Amino acid sequence: MEVKRMFTSPENRGKGFAGIILHELENWEREMNFEKCILETGKRQAEAIRLYKKSGYDIIPNYGQYAGIENSLCFKKDLK
Repeated sequence: MEVKRMFTSPENRGKGFAGIILHELENWEREMNFEKCILETGKRQAEAIRLYKKSGYDIIPNYGQYAGIENSLCFKKDLK
């Protein structure tokens, strides 16, 4: 499963909403029997990078349309 878009409005950042949403997406993916979750963010998205690392995601080589894109940073989390 790939998470394509996540955005928290500036006035709601730092309140834990993004982590809750990401956790619920992972639960949904498990219910659908997916074994991993992948996603991409920009290298300048420091808050997103912190969230993904804190949530157990590991940096992986850029995949698909992000391969060769210097500003992209891709992540994966095993859901087993």
